[in-house]
Amino acid sequence: MKATDQYFDGIADKFVRNIYGTTKGKLRHLLLLDALAPYLSGPPQSVIEIGGGTGIMTKALADQGHNVTLTDASTEILALAREFLSDTSGIDIKHSRLQELSTLHHYDLVVCHAVLEWLADPFEALSILAEKIPSGGRLSLSFFNRDAALFTNAVYGNFDYIARGMKVKKQVRLNPTNSLRPAEVIEFTERHGFRILSKTGIRCFHDYMHNKPDTEEVFAQLLTLERQYCDVEPFCWLGKYFHLMLEKC
Repeated sequence: MKATDQYFDGIADKFVRNIYGTTKGKLRHLLLLDALAPYLSGPPQSVIEIGGGTGIMTKALADQGHNVTLTDASTEILALAREFLSDTSGIDIKHSRLQELSTLHHYDLVVCHAVLEWLADPFEALSILAEKIPSGGRLSLSFFNRDAALFTNAVYGNFDYIARGMKVKKQVRLNPTNSLRPAEVIEFTERHGFRILSKTGIRCFHDYMHNKPDTEEVFAQLLTLERQYCDVEPFCWLGKYFHLMLEKC
C-alpha cells in the first residue's frame, strides 16, 4: 500500500495534549524560539508557518510584531488555532497542504517545524520548498532526528525494533513515520541551493532522562543546560529534533 501524508483530523485534541501539554513540548517551543531569535531582530517580517498546528509558534511570532500566515492541512487543528489566536492581530490562517502552496516569494521567512517526518516523501517536500523560496529567503526547518531516535531506543533496550529498521508492526498516529538523519538533510538542502546559517539540537538531554522534570526548578535547570549545549558538538547531534536555519542562495 502506498504511503500517505499523515494529518491529525480526528485526534486533534489528543495531539495538542501530547505535544504541548508536556515538558518535551514546552522545551521544544522555547528552544526553537531561541534558534529563531537572531534572525527576527529589526523591522517586522512577513512570515509563513507551514504546518503550524494550533498556532503556538504563530502567536509567539505575532506577539513580536511580525505578520504571520499560518497554514495547516488539518481542518480540526485549524479550528483550534482560530480559537487560540482569536485575540491576536497580524495573523492570516489558511487551510493548505505544503504541496499546494503556490508561491513563497512574498515572505521573508518560511517556518516549517516538525512537518517533514509526517509526510510520505519528506525530500520531495524539501524540493518543493527549494523551488518556491526565492533567493535571499530564509527557511527555519526542524525535523525528527532519526539518529537520536535510534540512540534513544538503544538506551532503552529496544533492540528488536532497531533491527526492524525502527518500523512498527502497527503504526501509532502520534508517532512520526519518517524521521530524518541530519547529515542527509544538510547534504540535500545544500545541493538544492541553500546555505546553512545555523545548526541546533532541540532537546539534547531531556528525552534520555529516566525521570523527566517534575518541578519548575528542575525544568529551569534543564532548560539552562539545553541552551548551553544545543549548538555544541557532539551534543547537538543528539537532539530529538534538529533545527536548521537556511538561506536560499
